[in-house]
Amino acid sequence: MLRLEEITPDNLSAAVNIKVRPEQEGFVAPVVASLAEAYASRLTAWPRLVYDHDRAVAFIMGNFHPDNELEAFRCGIWRLNVAAEEQGKGYGRFAVLAFCEEARRRGSRRVTVLREQGEGGPEAFYLRLGFKPTGEILFGETVGELLL
Repeated sequence: MLRLEEITPDNLSAAVNIKVRPEQEGFVAPVVASLAEAYASRLTAWPRLVYDHDRAVAFIMGNFHPDNELEAFRCGIWRLNVAAEEQGKGYGRFAVLAFCEEARRRGSRRVTVLREQGEGGPEAFYLRLGFKPTGEILFGETVGELLL
């Protein structure tokens, strides 16, 4: 029974306790930093926890800002943190597909993701989900897109 939930005072602790594998820490900010960014961008940020029954297993944060001057920031995934012990169980895939469904509901036809390159990074995961590199580099990260 997978579901997404908004971040609230009741589940904040569960959110910040989601930790990726040590070798992945260089590729994704910790949840607490993402939540600070979400607060600062509260009009456009979309942070959610992924639950499997009553267990928080992953965190995803996207952005919906259709008027952003940077096309890659109009509808995109900013963060995906799957708890180290929960990886490989489909939670990341569920989170990305749920974000894409929200994007469709909002009328978006394109989802982007910015990712750092490197061994152990998330590139293969996003490629398996159908994201294709655009050839654009923003802030040192490769932009990928998925057309909905």
